[in-house]
Amino acid sequence: MLREDDLFSNRTEDYLKNIFKLEQILSPVKTSSIASKMGLSSASVTGMLKKLQKMKLVIYKPYQGVSLTKKGEKVALEIIRHHRLIELFLNQKMGIDWDKVDIEAEKLEHVLSEELEEVLDKSLGFPTLDPHGDPIPSKEGNIKKMNEKKLLEVEEGIQVSITRVGQENNEVLKYLGEIGLIPGVSVEILKKSVKTDTITISINEVSHTFSNSVASLVFVC
Repeated sequence: MLREDDLFSNRTEDYLKNIFKLEQILSPVKTSSIASKMGLSSASVTGMLKKLQKMKLVIYKPYQGVSLTKKGEKVALEIIRHHRLIELFLNQKMGIDWDKVDIEAEKLEHVLSEELEEVLDKSLGFPTLDPHGDPIPSKEGNIKKMNEKKLLEVEEGIQVSITRVGQENNEVLKYLGEIGLIPGVSVEILKKSVKTDTITISINEVSHTFSNSVASLVFVC
């Protein structure tokens, strides 16, 4: 059976996926934000947004921004579900490092069938989070709201649990994985330095110091 999202191109799905992610930060989403995230020109993005609006996938208002329609959100959540299930499968079942699974999932997310999606979901134990702690949308299109804050917002002397690590930088992901700073791990904030813009934490009684820019990618509860 032909799925609804088979009617959309990979490019369309990529746009909707990235708009959804940006909407979690600020809505409506600016054209410049989409261009920056996808590595495209603003003119190219504007042209695509007009096409997506004709398809009733987004609501686009020039100079104001764009937001997903219910139809657009449904497509975005399905492709995000594909992506995060594939990431988890590659990491848990295939042993691929968590800083490398995103690239592979980008290639496979558009061609995953409903049947294979169900097999992956069952084989992974019906997971709700991907390797980086991001929520996996349900088959019905629901997504868990994360109750979290940035590591940078935690005061010295407080112990917290890592919930999620951003994927903006693969080198940072690799480093954090090597020191054991992954979802589910407890850490203690030892020191925050305004002078050097660094933060020092303890993981399993071993201290690590890194920049605030790295810490900004780590979320905790």
